[in-house]
Amino acid sequence: MALLLCLALTAALARGCLHCHGNFSEKFSFYRHHVNLKSWWVGDIPVSGSLLTDWSQDTMKELHLAIPAEITWEKLNQVANVVYQKMDQLYQGKLYFPGYFPNELRAIFREQAHLIQKAIIESRIDCQRHCGCGRLWCVTGIFQYETISCTNCTNSHVVCFGYSCENNWSK
Repeated sequence: MALLLCLALTAALARGCLHCHGNFSEKFSFYRHHVNLKSWWVGDIPVSGSLLTDWSQDTMKELHLAIPAEITWEKLNQVANVVYQKMDQLYQGKLYFPGYFPNELRAIFREQAHLIQKAIIESRIDCQRHCGCGRLWCVTGIFQYETISCTNCTNSHVVCFGYSCENNWSK
């Protein structure tokens, strides 16, 4: 019983970055409830519904990161805007021929995972670059920037070690 509870909690925590965005629940609720209006082929409806339902958990599986999945709010907003714009465009069409709608959902999903992965890595690189050594002198320092953890949607801090860390840097 305890093992089942632990597995359920772990699955609940593995949300995915986009799930942490404030509009996620509203947007994906709309997408799931209107999926049956997008294809005249009945097989597309359960496939598309499953893609939308599993979006968050599948995002974490797709990231394949060796570093913690932490993203800045700014970058999360950028990714969310791209994804919501593409999803809204897809939902503006009337009916699609068989297979088209789930294939488009998969393409948006893959692009979203790539954008999140890129944003996480870029944030880490920016922090390390920010703490790089100056030309004539180096001062060892520590810098941290605020992020949101993609695994449980809590605020977190990423710490950078290096030379010449500026305390007023924010991105």
